[in-house]
Amino acid sequence: MSRKSELLKGEETKNFSEFSQLADFSLMNSLNADPDSKKDGNDHRARSVYSGHYVPVTPTPIPEPIYVSHSKTLFKELGLSSDLIKDKSFCRFFSGDIEVAEHPMRPFGWATGYALSIYGTEYTQQCPFGTGNGYGDGRAISVFEGLFNGKRMEMQLKGGGPTPYCRGADGRAVLRSSVREFLAQELMHALGIPTSRSLTLYVSGTEIVRRPWYTEGSRYFEPDIMVNNHAAITTRVAPSFLRVGQLELFARRVRSNSHDDAFNELKIIVQHLIDRNYRDDIDPSHSFNEKVIRLANLYRGRLISLVTNWMRVGYCQGNFNSDNCAAGGFTLDYGPFGFCELFDPRFQPWTGGGEHFSFFNQPFAAEINFKMFCSSLLPLLLENKEDIEKLEKIKNDFSKFMSKEMQLMWAKKLGLEKYDETLTNELFNLMVNSKADFSIFFRKLSHIPDNISFLKDSFYLPSTEELDKKWFIWLKKWQDCIKKKGDFKEISKSMKQVNPKFTWREWMIVPAYQEAEDGNYSKIKELQTIFKSPYEEQSLDIEQKYNRLRPREFFNKGGVSHYSCSS
Repeated sequence: MSRKSELLKGEETKNFSEFSQLADFSLMNSLNADPDSKKDGNDHRARSVYSGHYVPVTPTPIPEPIYVSHSKTLFKELGLSSDLIKDKSFCRFFSGDIEVAEHPMRPFGWATGYALSIYGTEYTQQCPFGTGNGYGDGRAISVFEGLFNGKRMEMQLKGGGPTPYCRGADGRAVLRSSVREFLAQELMHALGIPTSRSLTLYVSGTEIVRRPWYTEGSRYFEPDIMVNNHAAITTRVAPSFLRVGQLELFARRVRSNSHDDAFNELKIIVQHLIDRNYRDDIDPSHSFNEKVIRLANLYRGRLISLVTNWMRVGYCQGNFNSDNCAAGGFTLDYGPFGFCELFDPRFQPWTGGGEHFSFFNQPFAAEINFKMFCSSLLPLLLENKEDIEKLEKIKNDFSKFMSKEMQLMWAKKLGLEKYDETLTNELFNLMVNSKADFSIFFRKLSHIPDNISFLKDSFYLPSTEELDKKWFIWLKKWQDCIKKKGDFKEISKSMKQVNPKFTWREWMIVPAYQEAEDGNYSKIKELQTIFKSPYEEQSLDIEQKYNRLRPREFFNKGGVSHYSCSS
């Protein structure tokens, strides 16, 4: 840490020059650059990358950037003054113009490669070069890494232009997808779920890119037209952006003996992962093998906790490949995601996904990603039988610990002292048969009603006499269970702390990004405010507007109930 950075520690950073002094590039200082890369970062054409941990690359600035929003919450956490938003250099930098970088910042950013595996199956042929050496950050470029009040954070431009991993694409994000990612990260953080964070959002006043999308009112499964979109850049922030797929890439190279330094590169990136994301939990004095075993154990716990919390709030990642799975144990890549409204265990908003990545299948998808994580660590244990057995046990115990965590979560959502499998499964069946809204139902249940009438506002269809009888029986059984726990008032309070009042509803987000295309950002800011306090009661006006069932016209509507891609 520089002396200037030390002086600024704990103080508010007011301008870009002060911001630059917080720079501390551990990734580029400790990892290997692609030996075939251009040292000035002018490396934007798709090509194979055979070795190295990253490629130096300069972002492509969006022309005439217009400020849309920033996260006041994150700014405060990082010790950044909101005055920075008015700083021209800050604006230029986070809209892709790295030429304004000041020492000790670097005159280029970096992009990283990763492997592709889907549900445990390794793929290479989908790479444009047929080798697997073309996958990676195609439009995500990290531009800054620094220390903020002693915490290391990396800042990455989403939509920052093409990199060697762009596979022929333009490297841009559109305003629609950028608004979604910006808001979703804000909400997930407020829900208490580990996630990458939103820093800033800028849109180009002049650059237009074309993408497939849906005509107004379309019921098609896939987009049916090409539409013009304003190019945008959102900056996401995390302790690191290392993915399981990155470790896989280097492990594959070890297994295939693709180059002389393959083993060393795998070892270096695993050590870097430990330093960046697990420093406080892994003793640096331990042997490397001990660190690897400890890493696997810690990551298992983080991943299980993460996915359990996804289930708790109705979040579905949509495309939970290993390359979309952060090795630090937080939510990453808000593209094909959605939040379950009408309760359906098979809910999947992304048309390119499938049932294997649906809502209730996420725990199993996580287990498969964890197995890929463990298989990537395996070469590092150098055939040490005892350590290999330890790693194998950690891997094999994943489902046991996942089940335990999931049961605890459902018990908390229901205010139960302990998990009741029969009671919970009966509830799921009733919710499916009653066409219940996932979030509204559980929030209403948090009031501990003694009759079905109070819950009917969470149903999309009128109830029948037969269903009412079944609900009466279930409610009686449930209340008999929670009576054992104690005071209903306290139970209700606890339930409301895990069952949010406000959540993501795609049909609420659409107007926000549609109006943003015309330069009106008021709905974005309104949603930011609402999403800051998703567990709290808010005004009657806000409740009537944002805490309600999906209107009929948005069912089976392209771009709302389902979407092929958010880009």
